[in-house]
Amino acid sequence: MKIAILHNRIGKNAHKDELDILAQADAVTRALEELEHDVTRLDFYLNLYEMTMSLQMLKPDLVFNLADSLQGEGRLIHFATSILDQLNLPYTGCKTEALFLTSNKLVAKRLMRLRGIPTPEWMSLESPDESLATLNEPFLLKSIWEHASVGMDTDSLVTVQEKEELRTVLKQKNGDFFAERYIEGREFNLSLLGGEEKIEVLSPAEMKFFDYPKDRPKILGYDAKWNEESSEYHSTRRSFEFHEKDRSLLETLKGLALKCWKCFDLNGYARVDFRVDERGNPYVLEINANPCIAPDSGFVMAAKQSSISYTRMVECIVDHPVPHGAFRQVKKKMVL
Repeated sequence: MKIAILHNRIGKNAHKDELDILAQADAVTRALEELEHDVTRLDFYLNLYEMTMSLQMLKPDLVFNLADSLQGEGRLIHFATSILDQLNLPYTGCKTEALFLTSNKLVAKRLMRLRGIPTPEWMSLESPDESLATLNEPFLLKSIWEHASVGMDTDSLVTVQEKEELRTVLKQKNGDFFAERYIEGREFNLSLLGGEEKIEVLSPAEMKFFDYPKDRPKILGYDAKWNEESSEYHSTRRSFEFHEKDRSLLETLKGLALKCWKCFDLNGYARVDFRVDERGNPYVLEINANPCIAPDSGFVMAAKQSSISYTRMVECIVDHPVPHGAFRQVKKKMVL
């Protein structure tokens, strides 16, 4: 099969989180070639006319979509699949609608609330009275559109007494951030793989924090993920080992992850991030509809723990594409 790998065009001064897309493309290329596919790689960039023409000339049987931003903007993640929809080209991963709805964290949180999926209370400039219960507790400032912990560090945790004070803090972030109630507790990632016929929840992972000072919030910020010279990077580790007493909690998280999959009509592969408070109450933080699949990523590690090789994982993703004309189908599953 002729497969085109579509990924972000990387600029000269790209940050490490952006360069990671090349590691993904390299690994996927090797896996597809091992599966004896004819593979071509294609940069995705802002000239949409040229992109359209390139895809039409290439005429791939399938597009393996890795594009998770455009010109460094996560809010444009759905542009790549929108073009593929328009060209009636089948592609891997989630549909355009799912990518858009999950990339905007505020929209995603509202949909989760409608479906009874627990998510921490929040406030944004556009909706100052939306969901906050109390103010005399810490709030985490998070980017509305960007993933990979972009813009998140130890200074992102704030405590305020008045909503106007919180509004002032958000205005200083140019309106691109929102405030989410900080959940003190354990952090989990659940990765999902498959399609409508079969969805497999891979081995659950817990992010553990070691040797953190008491005054430092336990958050997986940008440094913890990407800065190898930081103390946060070396003090956070992924674990797949659990006690028997965690069995019930893990089953609850699995059920919520599957509920997120169905709520957002996800496809191919996705990851759901959780926090569980000290009373054992779970909260969905984010849904990543196009998670990183670099060889050292959490998703790939979860697949390995589930006895799924990288090549087999890629084969499963290829086996569950978004079909021709999917954007024209009426979305009966999506609850808006």
